[in-house]
Amino acid sequence: MKKMLQIRAKILYNKRVKDNYFHSALAAAGLSRQARPGQFLNIRVSDVDQPLLRRPFSIHRARGKNIEILYQVVGKATEILSRLKGGEYLDVLGPLGNGFDYPPSANRHPLTILVAGGMGVAPLAFLAEKLGHRSLVLIGAKAKADILSVKEFRDLKCEVKISTDNGSEGFKGKATELLKKILPLAMSHKPIAIYACGPKPMLKEIAIIAKNYKIPAQVSLEEHLACGIGACLGCAVKTKEGFKRICKEGPVFNAQEIIW
Repeated sequence: MKKMLQIRAKILYNKRVKDNYFHSALAAAGLSRQARPGQFLNIRVSDVDQPLLRRPFSIHRARGKNIEILYQVVGKATEILSRLKGGEYLDVLGPLGNGFDYPPSANRHPLTILVAGGMGVAPLAFLAEKLGHRSLVLIGAKAKADILSVKEFRDLKCEVKISTDNGSEGFKGKATELLKKILPLAMSHKPIAIYACGPKPMLKEIAIIAKNYKIPAQVSLEEHLACGIGACLGCAVKTKEGFKRICKEGPVFNAQEIIW
C-alpha cells in the first residue's frame, strides 16, 4: 500500500508562465514515483506561522524524480509561493486523495474527452500523459489570457479546442457549451469517456450532459481544504452514499455519484 510522505522538497524552478500563473518543479523522487493523476500535494508555503494552514495543489506532472505544480496567485499563500526561487525548500505532504480511475492500456477508450475549466487544466496534463493515446481536450476560461497548457497537451498528441467566455480565443461560450456542440459527432467513436476538472457549476453541467448521452464521466472537485488528510471533515460533499471527503475519498468522483 502506498503511503503519504512528508518531505522537504527542493524547488528546481518557480517560473511565471503568464500574468498571475506560475509553474513549479520540485525534486521529490518518492512523491513522483507514487503520484497518480488527480491526486494533490498539501504544501506549507512558509516556515513562519502565517499563513497557518497548508495549501492544496493538484499534481500537474510527475516526471522522473521531479513533481510539478501549476498555480494561480489568488491570495497571500500563493503570493508568498510565487516569490520563492530555485534552491529554496518547501514542506510537502503527498500524494494525497484518490485520483482518476482509467483503464489499462489494452482496454482504453478509443476516444477520451478531457474538459478543463480555468485552473482545472492542472491535473489533466498528467492524466493525458498516462492515458497514452490521443485525447480530445477542451480548455475553457474567461479570456485568452487565462488559457493554460495548450502546448503541453499538443506535445502529448492531444487535439485541443478552446473556449472563452468573451470570445477572445476559440469558441465563444462555456466549455460545457463546446462539449455539447462536439458530442454528437464524437459519439461515433464509442466507447467514450469524459474526465473533467473545474468550477462546480461546470462539473454539474458535465454530469447532466454525460447522463443524457450515457457516457461515463469522472470529475475532480475543487474545494478549500483545511487538513487535507480527512481529519477535519471540512470538505465533505453529499453523495448518493452519504457524505464523502473531497480530500480523502476524492477529489475525483464518478459524476453521477455526487448530489449536485
